[in-house]
Amino acid sequence: MFPLKDSIGTRRTPVVTIALIIANVVVFILSIRNGGSIWSGPDAQTVVHYGVIPYEITHPGQECDLVQRAGQEAVACGRGLGPQPATWFTALSSMFMHGGLLHIGGNMLFLWVFGNNVEDAMGRFKFIVFYILGGLAAMALQTVVDPNAPVPSVGASGAVAAVLGGYLVLYPRARVLTLVFLFVFFTFIQIPAMFFLVIWFGQQLLFGYLDYVDPTGGGGGVAYFAHIGGFVFGLLAVKVFASRVNEDYDQPRYPVY
Repeated sequence: MFPLKDSIGTRRTPVVTIALIIANVVVFILSIRNGGSIWSGPDAQTVVHYGVIPYEITHPGQECDLVQRAGQEAVACGRGLGPQPATWFTALSSMFMHGGLLHIGGNMLFLWVFGNNVEDAMGRFKFIVFYILGGLAAMALQTVVDPNAPVPSVGASGAVAAVLGGYLVLYPRARVLTLVFLFVFFTFIQIPAMFFLVIWFGQQLLFGYLDYVDPTGGGGGVAYFAHIGGFVFGLLAVKVFASRVNEDYDQPRYPVY
């Protein structure tokens, strides 16, 4: 299912949401200019340097880098591996990097559909703080689940998941125009936001569990626990940030006959 548009208008131009989308696109373009491709994203060296790595978070002073082992590139972690960006910086830079066109396209679509109304309910400054904290919460849960993982994570998915969790609390009865694929066919339907977002979160829980019990790669390289951490943060924290909620958002804006 792909969301295309929700039923709630915004009272102000979603400046921060638009700026975040632009920033993600610019960073994506910059990250592939010296290696990688638009389809596969930046090369492995760039991902290891600027992605967030749980091992580096749980082992202060140690870093991870690509090394040659038996003629193949592998990630090694420890001391003396050469200069690397600071871990606090990679926690931020990783939120704006993506593993290809489909990755960034999906994240930015979700951010646009759901982020503008969450920003409208919070105001611009509080929304950017909420977004960044959501991304950090996502990284925190991913790190707790696998604290020694040397695998870098990139993408705005955790921060966007926080936006989805916040939207679910604020506007559960909103309608979402959704593109649904049924095998080789597709259709457009309007479904309640609560239905759409609960299904999305249920998928993350299921895939996260399957990835946890099968750590050999069954998850396809997706950080599902980061999605879960961001979403739960959004659920729990949104009311602290949102003070201008559209309480009558589901009321008709035209005469009913």
